[in-house]
Amino acid sequence: MEAPLYSQLAVGDRCHLNGLAFQEDGQTPAYVTTLGETDTEQGWRENKAAGGCLVEVSSGKVLLRGLSMPHSPRLYRGNLYLLNSGYGHLNRYVPGAERPEVLAALPGFTRGLDFWADHAFIGLSRIRETAVFGGLPLQEHHDTLRCGLGIVNLSTRQVVGSFWFNSGVEEVFAITVLPGYHNPVLIGPDTNLDATQTTWMVPAS
Repeated sequence: MEAPLYSQLAVGDRCHLNGLAFQEDGQTPAYVTTLGETDTEQGWRENKAAGGCLVEVSSGKVLLRGLSMPHSPRLYRGNLYLLNSGYGHLNRYVPGAERPEVLAALPGFTRGLDFWADHAFIGLSRIRETAVFGGLPLQEHHDTLRCGLGIVNLSTRQVVGSFWFNSGVEEVFAITVLPGYHNPVLIGPDTNLDATQTTWMVPAS
């Protein structure tokens, strides 16, 4: 077993562990993503554009290095997927390879991932002009980034669908697919369920 990313449990954000993939039984932790491998508080910020990694939980082994703010590792149909968010990429882990396989590039900071019927559903965010998001590879495309949802066909690797928030929403943090629901409702942060806080998601005919 490799040494852990940190020397001891303590207060302070050192590696910024931000993603967890369970085995497909939904109960056993399998992989995590972190934004860095440092052992100093806020140390991950120094190399956020290329300091991220993918770690196997059972062994503590770092499987991938050089990632840009990775998020949302997920196991689906025997494959391990993750988002290389600083590039806006959907990636697949290839055992033994030093770099992940890029399946698709999307016009936003990728965060939030789910699957259904050979399709990946990916959350996209505009990057904020702050110390957290500054200096990422995506920043050179700042004016064209979108916030919403991208859908990728895993067999063809094509972006086959999208949904955009044109105003009011800048970031997406998580994605969950609800098979069988044709027009779910999005409820705003106010608990008062009036018309101004409710958005009906009506599919195209």
